[in-house]
Amino acid sequence: MLGFAAVNTGNNLLYLIVSLLLGFMSISGLLGWLNIRGLECDLALNDEIYCNIPTLVTLTITNRKQYLDSFLLHVQAAGGIRLLTSLPKGETGSSSFIRTFTHRGRHSFDTAIISSPFPVNFFVRGMIVPIASDIVVFPAPATSGASPFKADSSAYGELLGTDRGLDGEMRTISDYTGVEPLKQIHWRLSARQEWFKIKELATTAHAPVILDLTAENNLMLEEKLSWATALINKACRENREVGLRLSQERVISPDKGRSHRLRLLRELALYA
Repeated sequence: MLGFAAVNTGNNLLYLIVSLLLGFMSISGLLGWLNIRGLECDLALNDEIYCNIPTLVTLTITNRKQYLDSFLLHVQAAGGIRLLTSLPKGETGSSSFIRTFTHRGRHSFDTAIISSPFPVNFFVRGMIVPIASDIVVFPAPATSGASPFKADSSAYGELLGTDRGLDGEMRTISDYTGVEPLKQIHWRLSARQEWFKIKELATTAHAPVILDLTAENNLMLEEKLSWATALINKACRENREVGLRLSQERVISPDKGRSHRLRLLRELALYA
């Protein structure tokens, strides 16, 4: 309207005001465009994510510009929206949020959307930033009910180990060195000796377990996978070797350790 008024009246003051406004809008538009340039995004998630259990997602943003800071950044990625009020040049900022995945299996996040109303909220500019983040969501572990696996019974049995331990049968008698727990001292024998004697115990090891997903039962597939997840975690907490039968031809041999446990859980997550 001011432009039409300036043309119709020939008022130099109106021409000046219109020029200032247009210049201000141009500069603010340029600053807004530069504000969201040179930004990189990345996602950091746990390597152990379960279906229907909240997990922490960390969004990391890096300002690659050499001379300009970035302000009022709205970043949308992995189902969350975070705000960074300022991000100095050459620095990295991060923000975390809670996300719950409702389906097991592979989840891919390819892009993030960065927008900003900077500098004066005349325009909201946005851009799509590529990210490469693939995760595998494990089945939700069962918490109640009857297990469909026979291996869930407590009759795993015990195998006597050859290493020294604290929970097995007595292996031999030896001298007390000062590092053994007091409960291992053989008090009756020590009373007749010049020095304390201890009972060396053997370690106990549970029989390996293989969970058979091909066995027939009345449970739905997701319930069966939930129980398998719970039993795998339980076996590893008890330092018990556990394996998995995925089909008649494919069997993962029993083993223990965190990497083996994550491998089994990954197989359950991708099982069809």
